Amino acid sequence: MNSVFISFFKNTCVFTLLFLCLFSPNNSPAGEFLYPPLKHEFTEQIGSASNEVILRHLTIYGTTDNKAMVGLIKDFQKLYPFAKVRYFELQSRELFQRVKREKDTNTQGADIAISSAMDLQIKLANDGYARKVDISIPSDIPNWAVWRNEAFGTTLEPAVIIYNKPYFKNRPLPKNRSDLIAFLETRPPDLYGKLATYNIAKSGLGYMFFSRDDSQYSGTWDLIRAMSDNGVKLYSQSSKIIDGVSSGDLKLGYNVLGTYAISQLNDNPNLGVILPEDYTIVFSRLAIIPKAANSHVAGRLFLEYLLSERGQTQIANKAQLNPIKASVKSPHPLLRSLHDEKSSLRPIKVSPGLLVYLDQQKRKKILKRWRKTLQLP
Repeated sequence: MNSVFISFFKNTCVFTLLFLCLFSPNNSPAGEFLYPPLKHEFTEQIGSASNEVILRHLTIYGTTDNKAMVGLIKDFQKLYPFAKVRYFELQSRELFQRVKREKDTNTQGADIAISSAMDLQIKLANDGYARKVDISIPSDIPNWAVWRNEAFGTTLEPAVIIYNKPYFKNRPLPKNRSDLIAFLETRPPDLYGKLATYNIAKSGLGYMFFSRDDSQYSGTWDLIRAMSDNGVKLYSQSSKIIDGVSSGDLKLGYNVLGTYAISQLNDNPNLGVILPEDYTIVFSRLAIIPKAANSHVAGRLFLEYLLSERGQTQIANKAQLNPIKASVKSPHPLLRSLHDEKSSLRPIKVSPGLLVYLDQQKRKKILKRWRKTLQLP
């Protein structure tokens, strides 16, 4: 009888510990980060915020890496020291689906959503999932970067080619897409399986970059075919491609997030970055205030911060992204050039034109051809 009781007691304890580990409120889901309020007070406030506003809770959905957002959030908390900030780092399609689902089910959700997949953000705004925000736009933010005061560009970032420097020490660098195709068609045996780009079926940003190529470059499918012949690897995140090229496991990456790569140049001597000379796609992380926001006021305050001189400076120096305000200089010379008026720079305009490639039939057709060209199942 005692042995039975002891066995039951042990099993109960194990189950209890397992339950606590799995369901403890301190065990945040993967991708969720909590920034508790500061212990000291500041009286400074920004933008059009009233001094009577005390911001206590802010929920952010974003596709930006947490390590890039942490400096921004903590600086924002210096202005609003009582603010508890929850940041959810999500894939672009997951962010899109969450914002949509929360309004459709009348569930309170994020106060602001910031995504690099501009087309998905514009679709949310166009379909009535974003709130119109009454704020004044700084004069040095480009007109193409704001749509109906519902979608707001916050950064200016390039899609780039990255390469492993030791591998290309005695090889000519591809400076444009025609060069890249020519190089890939030589079929270097030591390149097979060491070339990478986005998986456009899983990455909203990757699909957007591809749609830009498809609409602007007649050799896009030749490039995809040449990549397939060299055993291209597909990823949903630029960071994995950058890490692979830096280590030498990969030799070349195409349509990679330029700001992430450029921010690592000082620490990774084997990493090289090319802004394609034929054209360089330039995109912006778009912020919207969802209709289902728990506090649209909190979302607006963070948006005003992002577009302010202070916020843009933090974007450049803390987040190591490229600010959209021309008056704020990036610490990286390659990124500073994005504000120059050069014909090779092709900024993606924030407009309903982004929706063309999101048409379900068109997307299905493109993905079918893409899989066939890459010989995927």
